[in-house]
Amino acid sequence: MDNVALLKESLGRSENMTQNMLGILNTFESRLSRLEETIIPIYQETGNLQRRHENIEKTLSALDHVIAFYHVAEEVEPVIRDGPGHGLTSYLECMEKLQTAVKYFTETNPGSPEMSQVTTLYEAGKDALEREFRSQLTRHSKPVPPVIILDVLAIEEESPGEEPQLIEQLPERTLTELSLIAHWLQNCGMETDYMQLYSTVRSSMVVKSLMGLKDHLKSGSRDSASLAVSSHSPALSNKLKTGKDTPQSRKTLNRMAFVRKASETIKKHMAHLEAAGFTLQHGSTLDVREEGGDIDIDFYIASASALLKLIQSEAAMMQAIIPEKHQRKIFDLLIQSGLDTLIKEGEYISAYIKRAIARNDHSAVISLFPVLKHLRSMKPEFERTLEGCQAPTRTKLVTLISTLDYTGAKVLEEFVDSIKNDPDKVSNMPKDGTVHELTSNTIIFLEQLVEFADTAGAMLLTQDPTSLQNIQNAERPKLKLAEFMTKVLSALGANLTNKSETYSDVTLRSIFMLNNYNYILKSLRRTRMLLLVHLRDPNVETYYIDHIRQQKRSYFQSWSRVLHFIQDPPATSANESMRMKEKEKQMIKDKFTGFNKEIEDLHRVQKAYAIPDGELRESMKQDNKDFIQPKYHAFLRRYINVPFTKNIEKYHKYSEKDVSRFISEFFESAA
Repeated sequence: MDNVALLKESLGRSENMTQNMLGILNTFESRLSRLEETIIPIYQETGNLQRRHENIEKTLSALDHVIAFYHVAEEVEPVIRDGPGHGLTSYLECMEKLQTAVKYFTETNPGSPEMSQVTTLYEAGKDALEREFRSQLTRHSKPVPPVIILDVLAIEEESPGEEPQLIEQLPERTLTELSLIAHWLQNCGMETDYMQLYSTVRSSMVVKSLMGLKDHLKSGSRDSASLAVSSHSPALSNKLKTGKDTPQSRKTLNRMAFVRKASETIKKHMAHLEAAGFTLQHGSTLDVREEGGDIDIDFYIASASALLKLIQSEAAMMQAIIPEKHQRKIFDLLIQSGLDTLIKEGEYISAYIKRAIARNDHSAVISLFPVLKHLRSMKPEFERTLEGCQAPTRTKLVTLISTLDYTGAKVLEEFVDSIKNDPDKVSNMPKDGTVHELTSNTIIFLEQLVEFADTAGAMLLTQDPTSLQNIQNAERPKLKLAEFMTKVLSALGANLTNKSETYSDVTLRSIFMLNNYNYILKSLRRTRMLLLVHLRDPNVETYYIDHIRQQKRSYFQSWSRVLHFIQDPPATSANESMRMKEKEKQMIKDKFTGFNKEIEDLHRVQKAYAIPDGELRESMKQDNKDFIQPKYHAFLRRYINVPFTKNIEKYHKYSEKDVSRFISEFFESAA
């Protein structure tokens, strides 16, 4: 009960406290309600005042902005009048203000005098920007010095696997400013004008660079090249301002290596042609010079590489100036003149070759091989560089290669015909039976084809594309050339046989054919021609060996008149010599007399024969000795002790040593 009483007392106190708390809360709630009723109207009024303030500030700001447009002309006019040359960055900032003002007045008050004023300044500013673009572009655009071009080509020649070298055409600052101006001209709607200007100026620089390179290569003047570098641009000048012991100067000393390599092979071939007696127009087919034209083959090859490098550099530089959507179009226009120059000179080479063939100068076609080889090697890179250009531009190089291929193939076809139809004139035949000029010229001509087997084979395949389709592509050109060379050798053999018939002396005919067959066989073995011809005819070597043996056998028939006097049945013995009749003695005398006369005639005639190949000449002499001396030795033994005359010295005029000496003097015309 005590505990219950205590609990009731606690509950009573708790109840009193609850009532007191409820009273406090009710009081607080009523006070909050009164506060809310007081504050909310004040809050709302304050918000209205804030919005009014913000609107006032925005209005003032807008007024300031608008008022500024009315002062733009006055503010920027001095800068615009001075032009962009006094500070391009500040000038472009003023142009931006004018552009904004023109837009504002166009939308709000197009008829206001302020509109006319800012428009006039804006148009004047655009014209000034265009003039500045023209001025900067023309002032800093200069032909690339030949030494720079050759240095870049030499670097790539030495390190073909490295990143391609680009030629710095303009100073970096100029390029940046041109890019900024071009951006503004594009935004101003003047993109067509400045782009056309850009393509015209840069196109002329490409052509002038090529012409400068050509002149430099011809003159070989380093001093003029150095002056050209110093006037080109500071960036390029610094590239060559190196001491004599620096790697750069050593590279400069070797800058002609590219051209020397391009022409080294063909010059060697031309020397061979001249040594062999080819008629070379104007001294060398390397130098294609006639009225109205002046083209050097090795310089043309260097120009082709230079053009590729120049247009690659132009393509890279153009990206910073010309908008992407217009780049291919402008690039197409820019490269036309340089590309046309290369194509025109290539077509002139083709025309020169045709004129040379009309003069029966087939050696001129040799000039085509290094050109075609180089153009074909450049073709993939050219195609990548010209990607996106118009179709006529992309096909120009392909068309030129096709033209040169057609010209070369026609020359090779006519060469076969010229071998077949070379006239058999007695006056042109060598009197000593040496190698005919037709043979030496033909073989040396074929040697040049071996040096350019893939190029010459591809040239022939262009006129017969369905040929050898069952052969792998890599082997088709060589096999086609082997087929052509087989035709030439066959035509040559037939013509030589016909020519040999003009000799009335059968022995000289054999010497002539022997010399020519031996020369052909040795030439085939000395060069790679034999390996190449074997692709088409594996028996060609055996064929010439058999014919050489046949001509040797035919030659030895010349000894038949001599052998007639020293070959007969055994002579009468010494015991029976006393019973010899005068008739028998006379027969022996006639044998000695006939032998002496025939060996003298043979010696006189064959001294005038020629075997230019030393090895064959000595071999033929030794074969003659081996053939005749044993028979003469037997003849002397047979009759030396026979008393057929009292004056033996009259008939036995020549000893075996004399006969050997006679034979050693054969073929002296070749000495």
